[in-house]
Formats: sequence, structure tokens, C-alpha cells
Amino acid sequence: MATKGGNGQKFDGERIDVTNDREVEAGRRQGRRRAIRARTGLYLVAVSAALVSAGPFIWSTITSFKSNPDLYTKANNPFIYNLPPTLEHWRLLLFDTEFLTFAWNTLWVGLLVVSITLLVGLPAAYALARLDMKWSGALGIAIFFVYLIPATLLFIPLTRVVGAVGLLNNTWSLVLIYPTITIPVSVWLLVGFLKGIPKDIEEQAMVDGYSRIGAFLRVVVPLAFPGIVAVIVFAFTLSAHEFIYALAFISSTAEKTISIGVPTELIRGDVFFWQSLQAAVVFVALPIAFVFNLLLGRFISGFTMGAVKG
Repeated sequence: MATKGGNGQKFDGERIDVTNDREVEAGRRQGRRRAIRARTGLYLVAVSAALVSAGPFIWSTITSFKSNPDLYTKANNPFIYNLPPTLEHWRLLLFDTEFLTFAWNTLWVGLLVVSITLLVGLPAAYALARLDMKWSGALGIAIFFVYLIPATLLFIPLTRVVGAVGLLNNTWSLVLIYPTITIPVSVWLLVGFLKGIPKDIEEQAMVDGYSRIGAFLRVVVPLAFPGIVAVIVFAFTLSAHEFIYALAFISSTAEKTISIGVPTELIRGDVFFWQSLQAAVVFVALPIAFVFNLLLGRFISGFTMGAVKG
């Protein structure tokens, strides 16, 4: 259908519709291009951030297989193999040092510290979060402040304590001392998380016949699992990398953990076994990174909910 404009010119309705369709299609294409550019930029930023974050680990992996002439020649590129790689430094780490003993000591100490932290911290956090006590808030803050005391102020008096109970130069001294670090912050974290769980849920469980302990174990603990995962990761990581207490309490090679065993065995005077040191980094980082990424969602949920709800 044709119409006449104010200046006498005729307009075709179908032609106007085609023009409008073309404009709409052009707008859609432009929007798709903008979306593709935005997504590409986001991916580039994410990949760049991942490469920057993984850079030290990639460098450690490459270095652990480098021969001495390749590593110590300044003209060589540190990120490629200018000479053929070698397994000699891995052999040194695994068979010429007590690294496997250090790893075993670190594992069982970490598992015991995690167990003690949960056995003490979870009931304490539940009591502070659920029981109506006037001083619960102040006590929770006081418990967290204990974590803020620097280890450099405590290792001398704690050495006296460890000596008094006969655990000097014994890995069990770490099992005794590390929970004093992990329990306060774990209680603070779990208090915030438990406050985010409605009381009505466990009250309903008690109405159905459960005791308070039964409701806690069967209802609250499953709901608090992300916070528990956060505590497990935190406690094990702290016990694995803590250095000052381990160095002060332990001198025997057979009792050392990785945090002190690796530097004391692979740094001899002014001689640094750099490739073997980096091999130790890779050996320890791979399983921790795997477990951490496996539980990353629950770990972040536990920390964020604990921080917001507290």
C-alpha cells in the first residue's frame, strides 16, 4: 500500500517494513559483535590472570628438570630447556634426602591437627552460636584475638611448655601446639556459619524426638559442611607450612616436617640445591592444588558465609 507524504512524495509501506527489518537485523548483529568482543576480552583477562597466578608453579616445574649448566648460564632462557632436561634433581630429592619422611610427618600431623580442631572447635562454635549467653559475643571476639598474637612472641614460652611435657625434638609437639593456632580462627569462622543456619530446623528435629546432640549431629553438621570444609583446608594448610614452631621444637631429621626439612636439608651453607627445592614445591603443590580445587566451591561458601553471618 502506498501513501503520500507532506511534500507530495509517495512511500511504499512494504519498502518501509524491509528497511525497518534491515535496521533491526543490523542492530542484532552489532549487539552480537559487542557480546563476542566483551566475552573475548573477559576470557583474555581470565587466561592472563591464570597464567600470572600459575607462573611461579610453571617456573618451578621447568626448573626442577633443568641441568646445572642450563640453570646457571645467564644467557639461557629460564622458561625453556636450552639443554636436555634431567631427572637427577628429583632423584636427589626422593632418594638422597629424607623428603618422604618429611612428607609422611606432615601428613599425619596435619590430619591429627584437623581432627583436634574439629573436635574442639565445632562444639565450641555451636555453643557460642546457639546457647543464649550474655558473654558469647565477647568470648567469640576474644577467641579470635588469640589468633592475632604473633608466633614470634610465643615460641620461646611454648618451647618451655613443650620441654616440660617431654616433647622437645618430637613431632608430637606440633600436634600439641598447632591446635592453639587453628582452633581460635576455626571457632570464629564456624560461629558465623552456624548463625546462618535457622534455629527452626534443629528445633523441629528435637520436636521429632532427637536430643540436642542428635539434632546437632544429624541436622546441623550436614548443613554446616561447607564451613567444616573451610576449617579442614585452613587447619591442614597452616600445619603444613608453619615454620617457626617446627624449627624451634624439632632438630632431628627423622622428626621434621616438610616446612623445615626441605630448607634445612637442601640448603647447606651457601649451597642451594635449587632444582631439588623446586621439585619439592611441585611434589607438595600438586596434591594440595587438586584437593583445593575439588573443594573450592564449598571452601569459598564456608568462608564467605562465615564472614557475612558472623
